[in-house]
Formats: sequence, structure tokens, C-alpha cells
Amino acid sequence: MRFSVEDDGHVEIAMTPLIDCVFLLLIFFLVATVMKKVEKELPVELPQSAAAMKTPQTDQILVIGIDASGAYYLGSAPVTIEALHARLREAGKESPGQRVRIDGDQAAPFQSFVHIMDLCQFEGLTNVGIHTRAESKK
Repeated sequence: MRFSVEDDGHVEIAMTPLIDCVFLLLIFFLVATVMKKVEKELPVELPQSAAAMKTPQTDQILVIGIDASGAYYLGSAPVTIEALHARLREAGKESPGQRVRIDGDQAAPFQSFVHIMDLCQFEGLTNVGIHTRAESKK
């Protein structure tokens, strides 16, 4: 049996699907980068600590911010104390082991820290930490 080997024409690589995939990846990384910046817009000057440790950044941490004037933030959105209490109550019912991190400005009133700690304790949230920055070595 004989087969005829004929050149069927010029073989081309389709570039359109490749370009579509590259643009989708580009859009994904742009959106992911913009979403990450939202968390860092909280106007807080963290206090220094000699015992500051790096902790892994995970989405399971409930971040509560306190600015220099004593205003409260949940993530990076400003909230009232009533809304914050409701969110802590909800987190305490869902999982009592929920991690809570307080990002407080070094000039924030100490009473604001105490108020947040009391709310967490009242709702059964005992895994509470205070976010600090490492001391600068001079």
C-alpha cells in the first residue's frame, strides 16, 4: 500500500487564543493588586515592639483598626461600635477560635483598645492579637 505524502499547505499557529489568555492573566493580576492595596489604606501608625513577629497573612483573620482619633474600622471600612459589636457576635457564634487582629494607631486612646478587647471577650473570641511593627535599630 502506497501513501502519498503531499504538502497540505502552510501550518500556522493561531495567535488569537494566546493573546486572549495573556490579556485575561493581565487583568487578573491588575485586579488582584488593586484589591490588596485596599487593606493598606487604613491611616494607622503602628506602635513599635521589640517582640514583634511576622505572622502569615490569611483571610481568616478579622482585622479591626483604630485610628488616632479613636474611630473604628473593620478591615479598611469605617464602622460604628454597634456594627462592630454585631460582627464580633456573628464571628463568635460561627467559630469561637476566630483570629482577631487589632491594628491600632500608637496615638489612639487606650480606652478604644480596652473596649475592643472587652467586646471580643464578651463574645467568646479569645484569639486576639495586637499588630505592631518591629523597632527600628539605630
